[in-house]
Amino acid sequence: MADQPICPPSADGYSDCNLTQALLARARERSGPPQRSEEWKRALSRAKAVKLLLLDVDGVLTDGTIFYTAEGGESKGFNTQDGFGLRILQEAGVEAGLITARTSEAVARRAADLKLAHLYQGRGDKAEVFREILARTGLRSFECAYMGDDWLDLPLLGLAGFSAAPANAVTEVRQRVDYVCSRQGGRGAVREVCDLILEARGELDRLLKRYGGR
Repeated sequence: MADQPICPPSADGYSDCNLTQALLARARERSGPPQRSEEWKRALSRAKAVKLLLLDVDGVLTDGTIFYTAEGGESKGFNTQDGFGLRILQEAGVEAGLITARTSEAVARRAADLKLAHLYQGRGDKAEVFREILARTGLRSFECAYMGDDWLDLPLLGLAGFSAAPANAVTEVRQRVDYVCSRQGGRGAVREVCDLILEARGELDRLLKRYGGR
């Protein structure tokens, strides 16, 4: 900027003046709008029409790790940022749901906690479930998004109007989706997709202001 002082030359380039200017520049960057990747920007047009986000569970809503209990059950870990992302997505009028080939009480409880509109467990043919959802809701395929990470997800990823995958998805999935997250499953990938959809719909800034943001 024109009003910034010009730092005098120093032997190593690390004078107090240089350091101060670097810190000020970093503060300005942080106070501005988030920096979006080109892939994010390209995905916005396809995500704009989304009215329903469907998710695989293991490897997407979780990191894929399954813990077996001594009683014969299983437990999973869920990310709170992912949960909040689904909450604000629903506040913006976008429904959400889970489709998984496994069956777990932990998943049922998580779906209930998040008040998800759709939960399908023990369903390996996810494309069939998708067709059932379209028939029941009246939604069209281009109004639906799906996020998966492995081969079982490929048929549905090809049907959804907008498709996404976490950073740790298998290669064949990452090659075919509209958007590959910078974050991994169970580590904020779902939140990333929620934010993308909200930005595409023009809702992100409104919701941020509602929660006391910029």
